Amino acid sequence: RSNTGETMAWSESVDTVLANKEGLAAFRTFLKSEFSEENVEFWLACEDFKKTKSSTKIASKAQKIYSDFIQADAPQEINIDFHTKNDISQKISRPTLSCFDAAQSSIYRLMAKDSFPRFLRSEVYKELVKKHQDRNQKRWVAFL
Repeated sequence: RSNTGETMAWSESVDTVLANKEGLAAFRTFLKSEFSEENVEFWLACEDFKKTKSSTKIASKAQKIYSDFIQADAPQEINIDFHTKNDISQKISRPTLSCFDAAQSSIYRLMAKDSFPRFLRSEVYKELVKKHQDRNQKRWVAFL
């Protein structure tokens, strides 16, 4: 369970939020409200993909990421430049664990520069900080 210090630390970087279960859930909620949750979903899918050991699973997971996020009219199509998209399209028939790296970096930068600062100003984040401050105050009151 997070404490207020941890919640406040989330404001330091998008990494801190992505690495924390509760922070990630709050960030996802915020992105859903902005209709851009495909960015964090893609980033998480890539993180999972990079841990894949089996070559058959690499191919099937790569294909799923491609069809979910990259190909034209994908259900959760991410906004990446033509060259990156084209590069992935050419590599997808023989995918490697690094085939989505450029797209993942691009989406990460987009979240860090664009979505994350708005998240920190959002009600979702403010409510979370308040909840943790209230929880900590109750601990101190119970202690006294």
